[in-house]
Amino acid sequence: MLSFTMPNGIRVIHIPSKSLVAHCALYIKAGSRDELESEQGMAHFVEHMLFKGTKNRKPYHILSRLDSVGGEINAFTSKEETCIYASFLAPYYGRAINLIFDIAFCSTFPEKELEREKAVILEEIESYKDSPSEQIFDDFEDLIFAGHPIGRNILGTPKSLENFKREHIIDFTQRTYLPQEMVFISTGPIKESNFRKLVEKNVPTGNVELNNNKRKTPTSYSPGKLILQQQTHQTHMITGNRSYSMTDENNLGFSLLNNLLGGPGLNNRLNLNIREKYGFTYHVESFYNAYSDTGIFGVYLGTDYRHIDKSMRLIHKELGKLREQKLGSLQLHRAKKQYIGQMLLQQDNQLNHLLGLGKVMLYQEAPEKFKEIEKRLDALNASELMEMANNIFDIEQMSTIIYASE
Repeated sequence: MLSFTMPNGIRVIHIPSKSLVAHCALYIKAGSRDELESEQGMAHFVEHMLFKGTKNRKPYHILSRLDSVGGEINAFTSKEETCIYASFLAPYYGRAINLIFDIAFCSTFPEKELEREKAVILEEIESYKDSPSEQIFDDFEDLIFAGHPIGRNILGTPKSLENFKREHIIDFTQRTYLPQEMVFISTGPIKESNFRKLVEKNVPTGNVELNNNKRKTPTSYSPGKLILQQQTHQTHMITGNRSYSMTDENNLGFSLLNNLLGGPGLNNRLNLNIREKYGFTYHVESFYNAYSDTGIFGVYLGTDYRHIDKSMRLIHKELGKLREQKLGSLQLHRAKKQYIGQMLLQQDNQLNHLLGLGKVMLYQEAPEKFKEIEKRLDALNASELMEMANNIFDIEQMSTIIYASE
């Protein structure tokens, strides 16, 4: 693996690969939590506007530059990051790197595109209203992090979008799009020396800039309950709590615990009980989102309104088991084995692995090797997991949101 830092502060990582397909991603520490009160939705709006023209390219040329050779370029915004990424055939490495940095550093944000893109995002906001099983996650985060920017909807609101002007975009990007808060990561069949030359050729020159964008850590938390009447065929529900950050020493252990409770495997405890045993739901899951300085845990379920109370009791029962009963040695061994297998399967998808690694590298000096993760996982014991369960699965400290169908 090649790793170096450019004079302007951008950290660069390249992972050699023998695949014919290559991937690159530029991670920027600029998400919805970095917005001012008047900027709600700005990080996402900027992500859209990055594709509307640069000093060197018109919108069509941005979209067709990689597509015309079978590749693709895209971007996404999260609570804490914006990411521009590309997948392409290896001979087009130079084209991809040039395009990504052109978009990130040379976008012009033309006035004539602002209103058009606002209309696009308004349609995106409306589309979520047709997906209550997705929208409820945004409302739940707002409940858990009430009053803090990290709880806001990434898309913003129609009212906040209406007020955005070009100068607001410039203000936001000048404050947050700082080279020392970026990571550029790549995987593909290219010589390290050639890769380095391409990066050095395309990364803007300059020195590390002063960063005045200080994030505020969420502090006070009071559990709450919110019931909203919705015109839906199912009742949707999430119950959960704040949890560990990505840098917390309990992050790995709690990820294991969450996987056992309601992870992607069909043998998770919630699925076996609420779906397979009682047939109350088609889909139930638990989730754990770890941010840089906080985290959120929850259990989501969609069911007929007649089964919501019974389902809630079953969820509490499963949480209670993990708080009150230590895992047996065989249970713990199987849980670890399954989790390791799932991590390895995820790494088999090169793009997903690259994106996950890039995010981690924004907050860590060096990626943790898989063997090190496996070693830490193996060292976890049942008492430690039980302590984590008691910290996070405290029913009295859990918040709940329900989209009631009747």
